[in-house]
Parts: sequence; structure tokens; C-alpha cells
Amino acid sequence: MTDQGADRQPPERPEHVNRSALSGPADLVQARDVYGGVHFHSADSSPTHPPPRQLPGDVRGFVNRVDELRSLDRLLTDEAVRATLVVICGTAGVGKTALALRWAHAVRQHFPDGQLYANLRGYDPGQPSRPEQVLDRFLRALGLPPSAIPADPEDREALYRSRLADRRILVVLDNAATARQVRPLLPGTNGCLVIVTSRTMLSGLVSRDGGRRLALRMLSEDDAVTLLHEVTTGYRADDEAGELAELARLCARLPLALRIAAERAASRPFMPLAELIQDLRDESALWDALTTDDGEEADAVRSVFAWSYRALNASAARLFRLLGLHPGPEFSAPAVAALAGLPVSGIRQPLDALVGAHLLEQSAPGRYQLHDLLRAYAMDQVRHLESDENRRTALVRVLTWYLHTADAALGRSLSFYRTVPLDRPTDVTPLAFETASTADAWFTAEQDNLVAATRAAADAGLPAIAWRLAVLLRSVFMHRNAFDAWFATARAGLAAARPLQDRRAEAEALESLGKAHFQTRQLTEAEEHHRAALAIRREIGDEHGTAVSINALGLLALRHRRLADALTRFGKSLDIFTRRGDLRWQALLLSNLAETRYELGDLTDAVTLLEQALTVQREIDDRGQEGNSLFFLSMALRESGHTDEARAAIEAALAIAEHGSPVWLAHWLVEHARVLRVLGRPTEALEAVHRAATIQRQLGDRSREAMALDGAGEAYRDLGQPEQAIAFHLRAAAVHRDLGDDWQLALTLDHLATALIDAGRREEAHRWWGEAIERLAGFPDRRAVRLRHHIESDLRDVAN
Repeated sequence: MTDQGADRQPPERPEHVNRSALSGPADLVQARDVYGGVHFHSADSSPTHPPPRQLPGDVRGFVNRVDELRSLDRLLTDEAVRATLVVICGTAGVGKTALALRWAHAVRQHFPDGQLYANLRGYDPGQPSRPEQVLDRFLRALGLPPSAIPADPEDREALYRSRLADRRILVVLDNAATARQVRPLLPGTNGCLVIVTSRTMLSGLVSRDGGRRLALRMLSEDDAVTLLHEVTTGYRADDEAGELAELARLCARLPLALRIAAERAASRPFMPLAELIQDLRDESALWDALTTDDGEEADAVRSVFAWSYRALNASAARLFRLLGLHPGPEFSAPAVAALAGLPVSGIRQPLDALVGAHLLEQSAPGRYQLHDLLRAYAMDQVRHLESDENRRTALVRVLTWYLHTADAALGRSLSFYRTVPLDRPTDVTPLAFETASTADAWFTAEQDNLVAATRAAADAGLPAIAWRLAVLLRSVFMHRNAFDAWFATARAGLAAARPLQDRRAEAEALESLGKAHFQTRQLTEAEEHHRAALAIRREIGDEHGTAVSINALGLLALRHRRLADALTRFGKSLDIFTRRGDLRWQALLLSNLAETRYELGDLTDAVTLLEQALTVQREIDDRGQEGNSLFFLSMALRESGHTDEARAAIEAALAIAEHGSPVWLAHWLVEHARVLRVLGRPTEALEAVHRAATIQRQLGDRSREAMALDGAGEAYRDLGQPEQAIAFHLRAAAVHRDLGDDWQLALTLDHLATALIDAGRREEAHRWWGEAIERLAGFPDRRAVRLRHHIESDLRDVAN
């Protein structure tokens, strides 16, 4: 049974697959391919993904900190103080990030397996980064495709630590607010080094996690003057040392403030430094405290920001304050253009001016980010200097841009999944995408902003944007297993739809939550949401939506092996789509009906339905769903004795999956192994299930991994190695038992008992067959009854 993707719809685009993930990395299946004490002995599974290189660029104008750098070096070289966790703490703007990056770049050669970096945004005015979000990004950087990231945070942590085991990787966690943000991101190996920066002491990381703390103080006066001089040299002459010292004092000797002040001085080479100092001295604090810090340092930072901001030209100053309205702290040039209501060409110059003034950082070509203190200042300025109407208009523009650009990207990468038609926007120009890969890359780059935009729309009283964006993103996140983002946007969309009293919108949001719960195997919650969506759709006369919800409930019935119920629901859904002339959904329902018929043992009917489905899918070029139908066709043909036709079908499905989704590839490989075993090729079958199990372990799908392990046991039995077969069957049975899957457990116990007979262990076989019969008692369908009778016959033969 395939239940990834709530409508049984695989990813369409070939660019979505990370090819390196399909060969099986050695840290998930160890060098000898260990699975709980049992071993594969087939394909090589060495990783091919390049090591991550995520460190931002080194800071220019870095001065001194010789003592601090020497102390950090000792943590690597001195056994007496060696550490794998370093906490650099200090007040805002003191240069924690600069020191961390300077040292990280200096020691990165000690970490040949790569460097990971995350800004935890613990003090950002917006949402701080959550550990599960960072783990998602790290796992992708380590080579996992988006669909391979487990939904459960604990599973995600375990997979992250597994990926880092036996590797030497440097991890930089910038701007942490609490130890809780950091702990899930700590590797479980001594070969890695973690550098954390924070404004607080993070004592728990020191006392509980063995971290070493380095408290960073303000620069000395000499070092502060040196920094000012290095930035201004070549632009200014004859600045007196005393004046530079006074400017440093007014900046509280904080590197952030010093760099901004120095850049302003460098941009006015003919203005006496004394005048600039007087301007800064006279500047008053123009906004409330940005941090919990009080005193000279906070006042100095506020004054320098205001001083530098007032020196901007009108267009740069307006753009800076408008950036305070952007839902996220990192953004692209086209998004900024939408926010400002200008063409992209019209914001290049003010963006360059902000970067030059050190009020904005360019993080990558065409992408920018704000320091959390500067973002807070921008937010304050836009509140004070822009009218309510202007602020709302700008926010609507940028959120509308995200909505329509996401729609354009979805149309290019997943055209079958656009379910909410949008009117053409009049005041923004969304991006256009030439290929599916560029659209997919945009979704990757903008995922955090899209989540933030959905929340911002809901919080700002823009529910129409919020629910539409959430529903649109449903299809994106469904094919990425991006469950954190999916649940966050789906819940925001539902909360936005209900006050509107837009019942269609509410049903769409409920469907999204139902699919998310289904794909994470939270079946009770999935059924609740799908039933609620169905009730609304029937109430408002939404035929298409009603049929979609009925199909979703049919899939739930199939998952629970309520096969008669599944047949009824799929039949009702098919009738509606046939009446509406929706070819794609007709084919999808024919395939779902065929799977149900197969589970009932009606193989001829299953083949007929699948051939009908395939005709339509090939006609409309629905390659992903064609592969799914071919998978089921192989199963039905194999059991009917048409092995050559089954092989052709499953190999055609795998050809589609190789350029599609690893979720489908891993599952379909198990059927390929069954066909190979029937053909008398158990060695090749073992290779197929090895690959399947490797991918499933990456995906975090324990159920399907167990199915692959069970397949390995069958291949070993065909190879005449019953003891190896028993070990694999026992491992698979333990997982199915843990998951409460009685059907799969019964199948595996039957295989286990058969292997035990081959090994001459009759009494043990009797025990497992007995349990299999007990497990099958809850299934009244014909396939289950036939299996029970078959086992009972085997038991009688053993007794005789």
C-alpha cells in the first residue's frame, strides 16, 4: 500500500531528486551495512554529496582580539582544555559573530567534512529560528533530499547525529537566545566542534553540556581606533588620534557601531572629523530600548544608527525603513522591489547605499539581510515615519508578490497541483520561471520567508492572502515532506479562513491539515480534518472538493484495511469526477480502486482497472501517476503468474521513479525484488531491497524500511541462507509490532516461520505461525482469509 501523498500523487518534476541520496550513504547503512546486528553484503553505499561549506565570508576590518583567538586555539591544541562546544558571549554589537567567523575560517582545515552555519535569530524582532527548522536545513546541506527529512523532531535529531557520526564537521550557531535552541543541534560525536554566539551566558551549555565559555568585552581604545583607521584609510587624511579616540568612545568601542561610524566618515572625506563627532554627540535616542541592556553601550548603538540613518539620501532612507515591514530578516532584491513599489532597477542604487553604509549586509548575489538590531531600528522608523495607510499598502504589495510568485513557481514545477485560481495582480510583477528546477530552487531559497509571509498576512488582518498562500504551499510542502512549514502554514491558513466565513477556504485549509497528518501517519487526526472538510464541501455544494475529500477518506480506509469501505468511497469519488469530465482524477481513482481490488485478491479486475488508468495517464502525460499504476500492475501480474509482463511494468515504473521521487523509488524497489525472486535471481533481488532499505532509513519511514528488510529475508532464504533470513525477518517483525501494524506483522511472521522451517527449527516456526493466525483474525477480507488458511495448512503439515 502506498500512502505517501494524500491523493496518491507523486512529484512530477525530474529535478526534485537528489541523486546522491539514492545510493545509500555509509553513515546510515554502516560500512558493513548493519541493520540491528544483521548485514547486507551487496552494493557499495559511499556518500557522494559534497561537504557543506556554509560559513559566511570573513569580516573585513577585523582588528586585534589576539588574546581571544589564542584562547580559542588552545581549545583545539591543548588536551587540558580541549572542547567540542564553545560559547562566545557578550553584549549586542560587541563583535561575537565577527570573532566566531574569523576563528572558524582559521580552523576550518581541521574539519575536512564541512562547515554548517545557522543564524538562530534569538534576538530578532521577528520569529527566532526553531531547532527543527535548522535541522531541516542542515540535513539538506548534508545531502538529504527534502522528502527525506523526518517529520518528528526527535527522529530529525537522531538522523542529524547519525549523519555527523564519524565525521569532522564545524558547526557555527549564531545569535542563540537559550540553551533550548542549541541542544538539538549538538552532534553526538567528539569529532565535531560547535561554536555558539549569544548575548547571554548560556550557563546550561557550560554546566550540562561541557561547553567552554569565552566572554567577549568591548574593544580596547587602541583597537577601536585601529578599526576606525582601517576603514577610513585611503579616504581621509590628518584625522587626529584624539578625535578618533573620541569617536570610538561615542561608539562605546563596539565593532558594529564603529564600522557604521567609520563608513560614514569615509564617505565624507572633506568634512572635519570634529563636525561628525559633534553630530553624533548631539544625536538623541529616537526609539525605545532595542535590547534588555541598559547604559552606555545601548545608548551608543542607538545614537550611531540614528546618526547614520539621517545621513542617507531620501530613497535609501525610505527603503531602509520599509525593510522593517518585510516578514523575514533575509530577502531578495525582487522582494524588496515589491515592498517599495518600484522596479528592480529602481532599488539597486539604494540597496548598494545601505550595504555601503553597513546598515544592510549582502549575504549572497541578489540577497540581503539585516542585523537584528538594525531590523528593530528599521521597524521603529517605519512605524514613526510612514502612515498607517502607507505601511499597509507596502505590506500588501510584498505579501501579494510572494503569493503570486509562489503560484508561478508551482505552475512551472507542479502544474497539476494549482487548486486555487488567482486574479492577475495589478501592483506587483511576480517572478517568471523558465524551468522546473529554477522554480524548485526558488521554493528552497524562500521557504522560511513563505512561512513568515503566511503568518504575517494572518497577523495583519489579510486573511484572503493568508489562506490562499497556505493552500498553495500545501502542494510544495507535501512533495518535500516539509512538515514543520506545512503544519505552520496550514494552521495559519485555517485560522485566517474561519473569521472570513469563507467555507470553501476553510475546507481547503482543513484538507491541507488532513493531508499533513496523513503523510505523518497521524491517522486519527487526518480523518477528523478530512471529515470536517467533506461536511463543509457538501454543505456549500462543492462537487470537486467533495470528491477529493471522499477519496481522502477512502485512502484512510485502505490504510486501515477496511477494504469494503475503501471500495465504496473510491467508487463514489470516481462517479463524481466522471460526471465532471476530470480525466486526471478519473485515472487516479481507477488506480486507487485497482489497489483495493488487488488487496481483496481480485487480480483480473485490478489489471483491467489499471490498464484503463494507464491509458488516461499516458494521454495527459501524468508521468508520476503512471509510475504508481505500473507499480500496482506489476503486483497484480506477478501474482497472476505473468512474470515477464510484471517485470516490464515494474521496470517502467522504476525508470520514472529514478527521475522523480525517492519516496516512490524506495517503495517500488521492493516489488522489483519480488519479481526478481520469482525469476530466480535472488542476488539481484537482495541488491534491490538493500537500496530500498537504505533510502527508507534516510526517509525515516520505519514501516517501509521494515518491508524492505522483510524482502531481504526472503531473498536470503532463496539463496539458501535461512539463518540470515531469520535475522532480517525478526528485525522487520519488531518494527511492525512496535508500529502496531498487524497486517504487515502477520505477513512477516509467516515468512519468519518458513525460514525457521528451512533452518530445522520447527518448534519456533509453530510459535510464530500461531501468532500470525491471531493477528489475521481481525481482517475479514478474502486475501487475509486465504493467508490464514494457508498458514493453518502449514501448521498441520509441521505437526505431521
